[in-house]
Amino acid sequence: MDASLEHSTITMVTTLFDQAERRDPEHLRRWIVLVDGANHQLDCLTQEAERRGVSIDIIVDFVHVLEYLWKAADDLHPTQPTRATFVQQAARDLLEGHAPRVIADLHAHRRADTAADRPTPGLNRAAAYLEAKQPYLDYHIALTLGWPIATGVIEGSCRYLVKDRLDVTGARWSLPGGEAVLLLRTVIANGDFTEYWQHHMRCEYQRTHTTLYQEQLDIAA
Repeated sequence: MDASLEHSTITMVTTLFDQAERRDPEHLRRWIVLVDGANHQLDCLTQEAERRGVSIDIIVDFVHVLEYLWKAADDLHPTQPTRATFVQQAARDLLEGHAPRVIADLHAHRRADTAADRPTPGLNRAAAYLEAKQPYLDYHIALTLGWPIATGVIEGSCRYLVKDRLDVTGARWSLPGGEAVLLLRTVIANGDFTEYWQHHMRCEYQRTHTTLYQEQLDIAA
C-alpha cells in the first residue's frame, strides 16, 4: 500500500500501477482496486489503466455505500427498528447482486416523496450516489471470488499512522514535514527501523565523508 500527504492522487495512482506492474509485468493476474468512490480518484484509475493497457476491476467500499443507505433510511423511516430493517434489506440485495433493484426502489421512494412535497436530502443523495457507482457495485462477484469489499484495514492503518501522530492539540505540520514523520513512523511500525537506520548511516557516511574526501584526493592528485 502506498499513501502520501505531499503528492497528488495522480502521482500516487501512477506509483500504485508501477508497483502492480513490477509484480505482474505481463498483466496475467486480475487487478482489483478498492476505492471510496471519489470521482477524481476513479478518473485517475481508469485513465492510468487505459494508458497501460491493463484491465482493472474497481469495487466501491461497501461501508461507504452503507453510509448512504442509512441517510436514505433517515428520510424514509422515522423509527430506529424500521430504519435498520430497510438498511439490512437493501444491503443484502446489493451483496446478492441486485443493485439495479435497490436503485430503482430508491428512485421510486424519491418520486413519491417529491410528489408529497416531503424533503428527502438523504434519499436523494443515496439514489444519485448508487446510480453513479453502479458499475462498481458487483459485490456478489467479489464475494464469490474472495475479493475485499471494504477498506477497514487501510482506514485503521491511517488512524494509527496519521491521526494518532499528526492530529494532536496545537500541532502544525508542513506537507513535507508531515510526510517525513509518517514515513519514519511506518518504518518503525513495520519493524524495519534497525535495518533502515543502518542503511541511512551508510548513506550518510558515503555522502559526507567518502565522497568528499575522494574529491579532495582527486584534486590533490
